Amino acid sequence: MVDRYEHPSSVALIGRIDRRGRLEWVLPKGHVEAGETPEEAAVREVSEETGLQSRVVTPVGDIDYWFVADNRRIHKTVHHFLLEATGGSLSTDDVEVSEVAWVPLDELAGRMRYASERRLARRLRELLPSVPGPGEESASAVPHSGRAAPKDVP
Repeated sequence: MVDRYEHPSSVALIGRIDRRGRLEWVLPKGHVEAGETPEEAAVREVSEETGLQSRVVTPVGDIDYWFVADNRRIHKTVHHFLLEATGGSLSTDDVEVSEVAWVPLDELAGRMRYASERRLARRLRELLPSVPGPGEESASAVPHSGRAAPKDVP
């Protein structure tokens, strides 16, 4: 997400502590609640995890993955959207978030923890032809996501 007024061409990322006690940088995301669209979930989760208000600009792509929890295989689909910051300021009020930072678009892929999210970050140049290269200035928006509810798989 880019704050077009204060941080042109920067992305709001959240830092979480992983199971090994290390800080990992990821896109804000969370569960789609009952009666909520993935787009509404993305806006709500970005607000909860970063302190920023935003609006959806366009879908960016989906990431599917599997993991095991409580001896069950769980499949998740994360729906990523391009969001534009419309207000608020960075905050770490969410208990799951250790840090929040504006990261320049050109540094995004190098900072992010997961390869699937790094691929989305690289795709932004295609989606945002107005995003400047190093040393240029422009206003634009960057992705955040809403996560679909997990599906138990026998």
